[in-house]
Amino acid sequence: MDKKKIVTQIGSLPYDDVDKAVEYSLRHDIPFLPELPKLGDAMLDYIKNPGRLSCLETFSQNVDGYEIVKIQCVGPATLILSGYSEDEAVARTYEHISAIVDGLHVREIILFLDEPALGHAGFDYQQLWSPIFDSFDVIFGVHVCGNMNWDELFCSGLDIISFDASKFDITKYPQYRKGKRIAWGIKTSEDVKDFQEGDLLTLPCGMGPKFYSDEDCQMSLENLLEISGRLEGIPS
Repeated sequence: MDKKKIVTQIGSLPYDDVDKAVEYSLRHDIPFLPELPKLGDAMLDYIKNPGRLSCLETFSQNVDGYEIVKIQCVGPATLILSGYSEDEAVARTYEHISAIVDGLHVREIILFLDEPALGHAGFDYQQLWSPIFDSFDVIFGVHVCGNMNWDELFCSGLDIISFDASKFDITKYPQYRKGKRIAWGIKTSEDVKDFQEGDLLTLPCGMGPKFYSDEDCQMSLENLLEISGRLEGIPS
């Protein structure tokens, strides 16, 4: 039986070397497009020039023909909370995703909108997502670092919900799952409350250089792979 494709990551890494970052990404079950804040790829920086990421060209070349990869983009709700108008937020998100997707020649793409503080939005963020959902043939997910009313996401049109499982237990919400896949952002195996077929394992958030070093990357990947190995026996 083929190994389940379970392990991926959020996106940001502490590297300042493109080749090392891409090589690290390729060691995951589902390679992810690295974002390197040291080279200007912090999400509120790269979106000023949509489609320009330090690792994009090298990553695209290395995953050519792959079965599945994961990409991510700062979401429009986060851009609005950061001062952008609604129209510009949606337009910049669309432009960035379009530039990435156009250069990827793979069978399947998982796209996460990075919306870390979605619980504080205070407006209808789902209507912002709709034109983006309708424009790309990808598996749609959202990554949220903080807490929120998770039932809103369970009842949304998303395919995957990525969250910090080391801090929050979303299984207790009345609308839990509703057919959604979960990307469990974990530190230990105990953080995985209800792993089901199609779910993913990630870290709780990205690995930005403010809190992580290059050496942390190897340890984090080993931890994810070890926990993934324990989940391999879960029946389909």
